[in-house]
Amino acid sequence: MMHLVCLDMEGVLIPEIWKAVAEKTGIDAFLKTTRDEPSYDVLMTERLEILKREKINLSVFHEVVEDLEPLPGAVEFMEWAKSQTRVVVLSDTFEQFIHPIMRKLGFPTIFCHTLELAPDGTFENYHLRLDDQKRKAVKAFQALNFRVFAAGDSHNDETMLESADTAALYGPCDTMVEKFPQLPVLQDHKQLRKFLETEFLGEPVGKA
Repeated sequence: MMHLVCLDMEGVLIPEIWKAVAEKTGIDAFLKTTRDEPSYDVLMTERLEILKREKINLSVFHEVVEDLEPLPGAVEFMEWAKSQTRVVVLSDTFEQFIHPIMRKLGFPTIFCHTLELAPDGTFENYHLRLDDQKRKAVKAFQALNFRVFAAGDSHNDETMLESADTAALYGPCDTMVEKFPQLPVLQDHKQLRKFLETEFLGEPVGKA
């Protein structure tokens, strides 16, 4: 059976985008993430209300994401992982502003959502690529005869972690550790690589 690695993005490969937006705009409400609010719809509804009220447009996100850097070790980890197996990023971010940080990560395959924008670039709505896309993606890969590993840090990763053949928490919030005591907790990309080598991939493809 072939292997496939599914990773959350924010908190695993890059910093939280909305926290960076909070720092740029001075709006503390944007500090709330899926670590704090398990319902993604509730969270995004709150965010959209603030974006509309404050008339924040897409250019702010372009500036924020352009300035973001991958988490320490993420670039090297992704280079190694892609040399060993297939890697797919499953994220609840949006395709309209994610391109700059994807470039810095070497353009991994990413499944994410889309935004509905007004002509002036302000936000009208958001549209899920697929409801519960992380779980459904894992199940689809398994149906294609892949053995799937998943790593995530937050509540929007729960169904992905539950569905994967092998899973781990990566730099998780305390409530995720409490909810998934059976899963290993990994804190950096060296630990993630070692776990994949010893617990998931088996014999390495090469010396990368």
